[in-house]
Amino acid sequence: MREIIMAFQGEMALKGLNRGTFEAKMTKAVRARLEDLGEFKLRTAQSTLYIQPMDEDIDMDEAFRRVSKVFGIARLSRAAVCEKDFTAICQTAEDYLGQTLRGIKTFKVEAKRSDKTFPMKSPELCRELGAFLLSKHPHLRVDVHNPQLEVMVEIRDFGAYIHGPKVPGPGGLPVGTSGRALNLLSGGIDSPVAAWYMARRGLALHHIHFASPPYTSLRAKLKVVALAREISEYTGNCMLFVVPYTKPQEYIRDNAPDVLFTVLMRRSMLRIANLVAATTDMQALVTGESLAQVASQTLAALACTDAAQDLPVLRPCIGMDKTEIIAKSREIGTFETSIEPYEDCCTIFTPPHPKTRPTLAEIEAAEAAMPGLAELEREAAANVEKIPIRIGDDPEM
Repeated sequence: MREIIMAFQGEMALKGLNRGTFEAKMTKAVRARLEDLGEFKLRTAQSTLYIQPMDEDIDMDEAFRRVSKVFGIARLSRAAVCEKDFTAICQTAEDYLGQTLRGIKTFKVEAKRSDKTFPMKSPELCRELGAFLLSKHPHLRVDVHNPQLEVMVEIRDFGAYIHGPKVPGPGGLPVGTSGRALNLLSGGIDSPVAAWYMARRGLALHHIHFASPPYTSLRAKLKVVALAREISEYTGNCMLFVVPYTKPQEYIRDNAPDVLFTVLMRRSMLRIANLVAATTDMQALVTGESLAQVASQTLAALACTDAAQDLPVLRPCIGMDKTEIIAKSREIGTFETSIEPYEDCCTIFTPPHPKTRPTLAEIEAAEAAMPGLAELEREAAANVEKIPIRIGDDPEM
C-alpha cells in the first residue's frame, strides 16, 4: 500500500494564464519544507499537488505537519493509492482505514469520479464500497448526515485515492507571488501575526528589528530571533535585520518634545526600514499596528508616520482588536514566545501622556530641530546585523 499527501488548491485554482506560476511557487515551497526528510516526488494535476514519498522510512506525520503550513493549500489529506479496480479499492480502504473503523460506530462513503472511463458511477461506488466495509465491520451503521468517519474515494487520472476527511490548510497564495516586503518585528504579539497575514497574501518577507542596548537585553533579541524562526514555518527562509538603534533613540529623547516622542521614533524607524529595504529590493513595509490600540496608532499619528518615507505601509491587523490578534497568534504558534518578559525598544522612554492627534507640521518642525538625526539613522542602517532565519534551525544562537 502506497501512502501520499494530497494538497488541494484554493483560490489559486481561479487564476488564469499565470496559474502555472502560482503552482510552481507552491511546489517549490513544499519541496523546500520536505528537503531534509527524504526524497519526494511532486506532481500537480486537477488542482491538486500529489506528494509521494520515495523512501519507506520517511516520517509522514512530520511531512504532513510541514505541508499543512504552506500557503496556497486550502485543504489536504493523507491518502492511500491503488489501481482503479473495485476489488483493489475495497481492499485498500480496509487496509488503510480498517483500524479507525473498528473504533467508531458510524460512517459514510463519498466518491468522486474524475476519470469518467471508470465503469462504476459515484453513487454505485459509494453503495458497493459501503456494503463491503459493513461486511467487514458489522457493528457499524451508515449515517449520511453526521458520521464519525467519512471515507473518501477519488477516481483520478493516475489512480484511485482513498482517504478520510480533508484537513483545512492555511489557504491564501504561495509566498513570493505578490512581491517582497520588510516586516517590522518588534517582539510583541501583533507583528508576527501581521507577517502571517501578509505572507498568506503571497508576500515574501524579511524582518527588521530595532535593538537599543543597554536598554534592551540580549534575551530580547533572542526572543525576536525565536519569533522569526516560528513564523518561518509559514513564510519560508528569510533574513532578520537587527538595527542598532540606541543612538537615534537617545537623540530623539534628548532633543524632541516629550509628547511627540513615540511618533517621532516610529517615523525614524520607518526611514531606517526604508533604507534597508532599498538594499534588499523590498517593495513595501509591514507593521502590526491596530487602529487606536495605542496613542501612536490613531489616524492622525498613523498619517504622520506614513509621511516619513515613500514605501507602501501594509497593516493587516488595522481593523482587528487585541482579542482577535491574540487568538491568531495562538493559532500560528507565536503567542507563548511573544509574551516572554523581555522588553523591546518601542516601550522604553515612552512618555506618560503622548499626544494622540499630532499634526504633520509640528512633527516636521520637531525634526527640523534635530539636524543630527538623519546621519544617525544612516549610520544605524549601515550597521545592521544580518541573521539568516532557516526553517528547522536550532532556536538557540
